[in-house]
Amino acid sequence: MSSPLWRKKPIQSDPSSNSGLKRVLGRWQLIALGVGVTIGAGLFSLTGVAAGQNAGPGVTLSYIIAAITCGFAGLCYGELASMMPSGGSAYTYSYAAFGEIIAWMIGWDLVLEYTIGAAAVASSWSGYVTSLLNDWGLYIDPRLLAPPMTPVHLANGDVVPAWFNAPAVFILLVVTALLMRGMSESTKINNVLVFVKVAVIVLVVAMCAKYINTANYHPFIPHNQGDFGQFGFSGVMRAAGMAFFAYIGFDIISTTAQDSKNPSKDLPVAMIATLLICAVVYAGFSLVLTGVVNYQKLANDPSPVATVVNIAHAGWLNNFVKMGISAGYISVIFGLLLGQARVFLVMSRDGLLPHIFSKLHHKTHTPWTSHLMFFVITSIFAAVLPIGELGSMTSIGTIFAFVLVCIGVPVLRLRAPDAERRFRVPGGMIVPILGTVFCGVSMASLDKMTWIRLLIWLVFGLVVYAFYGKKHSALSLGEK
Repeated sequence: MSSPLWRKKPIQSDPSSNSGLKRVLGRWQLIALGVGVTIGAGLFSLTGVAAGQNAGPGVTLSYIIAAITCGFAGLCYGELASMMPSGGSAYTYSYAAFGEIIAWMIGWDLVLEYTIGAAAVASSWSGYVTSLLNDWGLYIDPRLLAPPMTPVHLANGDVVPAWFNAPAVFILLVVTALLMRGMSESTKINNVLVFVKVAVIVLVVAMCAKYINTANYHPFIPHNQGDFGQFGFSGVMRAAGMAFFAYIGFDIISTTAQDSKNPSKDLPVAMIATLLICAVVYAGFSLVLTGVVNYQKLANDPSPVATVVNIAHAGWLNNFVKMGISAGYISVIFGLLLGQARVFLVMSRDGLLPHIFSKLHHKTHTPWTSHLMFFVITSIFAAVLPIGELGSMTSIGTIFAFVLVCIGVPVLRLRAPDAERRFRVPGGMIVPILGTVFCGVSMASLDKMTWIRLLIWLVFGLVVYAFYGKKHSALSLGEK
């Protein structure tokens, strides 16, 4: 008999309709969720740095290359989601492909990823909203705008230690309350926020496009400066590696299978559509940015969008940009908090976590205990940790999930060749292999401390699994 650590969950192509969650998400709501999480403020800051230091105007190609790379993983997600539309994302797929211990590790890992990610975004949202309020003549006590002990300047000139980041906690509370009201109401508000974010981007592109100087596109790919990554084709690829992280977020869609009306068909379509929409937005925005401003001036520009709108004599757009980024951040937080609660919900129903995390509110049919717990934990991170510390952990877990999903496609084709697949990755094994290689390289390029933090978290998770999950696993109890 094989070790219980490697016991596999049966493939369920027809998930139970008794999940308790309301199936209210259609295809367009899923796409809005994906676009809302994927397009963050990184678009406004990353583009200038990548163009000025690595790729020049060729950063547009970098975004397209990154989209193709993510597309490999997206196609693999699509096939697995059409086979197992039961929520849990990479956790569920890994349970069926690799066994319980790998599933636990990726589920535990994703929860950390979503929690830290939401805290980092909330912390950054605080900065944008504070700046916007200052523009309107409204000021918040600076002691409520930074982590504890951070030196801040009062209006009288005194330098005192900060207390905590209050706006970050506030937005997490608002989004948590929104999620606890139910998916039907919360997704309507999220759709509006996504529309505002995309509308602001389109407005910036439309207003600034007429100021494009085609001379700024020559050379489109500047000559290499002698070092790998400093322009030339290597620079385009280095920028593509940076741009890869701008697409992370579309996988949140796969956590909502039990909230979706027709998950087997809609999840694959929504994930691929999200990547295509984001690729067009990123490529169009970067093309205008580098056309209006010479790439050499963008290398150390902290706010390239402000530079562009000033050249276009549209300074009035600055407030709209801040509003768009603020609205965009809320939609990102919405998706991350939703994803972490859904992963915990499925893990709890599998017996790997206490039953309280799968308990649904009798009126709203939402996992309210998970939402409340994650609000507390995420708020603590956002209130007391510097954004730099938070940001360092927001990518490795997702890429880890991408790698396992890409490997999971060929594994499940061998293990369950006759299982129903309403969507099938084209090209045989080529796409999963390319996805595994490209995502693996991106993961390997991350810094040493990010790996150390991940390993510490996984070791802690294995301790929890040993003392609780292994003994209470639904598969384990079913074997007895």
